[in-house]
Parts: sequence; C-alpha cells; structure tokens
Amino acid sequence: MHMAIHDNTHIFERMKAGEIIRMDDPQFHFVDEIVSRTLKLSVGLNASTDINQSRERLSDIIGSPIDNSTTVFVPFFTNFGKFIKIGKHVFINHACSFLDMGGITLEDHVLIGPKVNLITENHPLESKERRSLISKPILIKRNAWIGAAATILPGVTIGENAVVAAGAVVTSDVPDNTVVGGVPAKILKHLEHNAHL
Repeated sequence: MHMAIHDNTHIFERMKAGEIIRMDDPQFHFVDEIVSRTLKLSVGLNASTDINQSRERLSDIIGSPIDNSTTVFVPFFTNFGKFIKIGKHVFINHACSFLDMGGITLEDHVLIGPKVNLITENHPLESKERRSLISKPILIKRNAWIGAAATILPGVTIGENAVVAAGAVVTSDVPDNTVVGGVPAKILKHLEHNAHL
C-alpha cells in the first residue's frame, strides 16, 4: 500500500492549499468524521419545515451562524459543510449541491438558482492516483447570480454582479459585470456597472 508522504500540516490546511490528499493519508479520519457528522445533520436540514429552521440547521453544519437576511430552500446537499461561508442577503434555491472541501464563499447579495452545483473537489487524471482528492476554492462575489442547474468547477471565482446562465458549466474565472453561458461557459455580454446595493 502506498503511504502518503507529507509534513505535519493538518489535513484541512493541505486540502485548502490544493495538495493531493490520498485516501491512505494518516489524517484522513478527520475528513471522515466531518463527513459522517454532516450526513447525519443533513437529514434534519432537509426535513426542515420553514426557512428559520433550515437556516439554523445549515448554520450547525457549516459551524457559523447564517444571517437572518439569508434564505436557504431545502433540499440542500453538502458532503462536508465546514468550509462553506455565506454572506448576508443571499438566496439559495431548491436542490443545490455544495461540495466544499476546497472552500466555498458566497458574498453578500448572491443569488443561487435551483439545482446549482458548486464543486471544489477534483481527482488526478492519472489512473493510479484517481481516488485521491485535489480541492480548490470557489468564490462567488457580491451580487452575482448563478442560474438554474449551472455547475461551477474547482478554483473558479465568479465576479461581482456577474450572471451565469442556466445550465452553464463554468471552468474558469468570470469577470465582474459579465454574463456567461454555455459548456464550457464563455462571455456572452458585458453589463453596465450598477452599484446601488
């Protein structure tokens, strides 16, 4: 069995730094513990019967309070949860999936459409290493709007006021004040800057 070689840096810091994390990593049990806890808490989250309840239960999963101005519709899916940060006046529609081992940040006034996938995790192409994880953060800046069923891939930043069209697959950074769409997403138009929020 291949043993992971690494320094004494905690596995969460190495995940956030984008290092390859192997399943035989001696610290992988820390990841498993969070995943197990999140799976258990997700049952309660997705049984929520009002917005306050879903906000409280998701706050418990992510480990920090979600502002009362933010709305999260269930079902909501995450595999980890601890690396999600959600700002104020954020709206997250039904059936979104946040795979956040690399870190997901939603700044204030972000709109997330239904069935959006934010994926911070990837695997090496090399077949022998493919079960290892490589994680890179996703940042969605202030007042961005992610359309229904769009997918944002690891390491992508969505710019301020940007719009991602429904069904787009975003593989690279999106500039401020632009609309992107397609697979892979490309710039479709530029928006006039509007700083009223």
